[in-house]
Amino acid sequence: MDSEIQGRAAHSAAIRERAEAEMARMGIDAAFIDRLVETFYGRVLAHPTLGPVFDARLSGRWPEHMEKMKSFWSSVAFRSGAYGGKPVQAHVGVANMTPELFPQWLALFSATLDDIAPSDEAKAWFMATAERIARSLTLSLFYNPALDDPKLKKG
Repeated sequence: MDSEIQGRAAHSAAIRERAEAEMARMGIDAAFIDRLVETFYGRVLAHPTLGPVFDARLSGRWPEHMEKMKSFWSSVAFRSGAYGGKPVQAHVGVANMTPELFPQWLALFSATLDDIAPSDEAKAWFMATAERIARSLTLSLFYNPALDDPKLKKG
C-alpha cells in the first residue's frame, strides 16, 4: 500500500515538474498569472456587458475572487492541485448570465493576452484552455438535451 501511495505521489510530482518546465519555456511564472488575473478582471469590471453581471455576483467579494482565480489559473498552468473549487456550481444561478456572454469573455481574455502574454505560444495555450473552460461551462449551464430530439427539429 505504501509503495502505491509513493508511486502516485511521484507520478503527481512528475506531472507538476513537466507542467512547470513547459510554462517556464513559454515565459509563464506565478507573477504572470497574477498579472493576467488582475488585468483581465480589471477589464471585465470596466466592460459594459460583463462588468454588471460579474459585479452583481461578486460585489464586496472581489479580493477573494481574485485570489481564487489566481489559484485556479496557477493550478491549471502548473498542475499544482492548488484549486479545489467547483466552477460549474459557482456559476449556477448567476443573474443575467447567458451563453452570449462567453464569446465576449473570450474576446476580452484574448485581448488581454495580446497585451501581456510573454509569447505567442503562451497566448495560444491560455486561449485554448479558456476556450475549453468556456465550452464546458456553456454546456453545463445551458445545454438542454431535449433540443437535440429529432422530433423537435424542423426539416
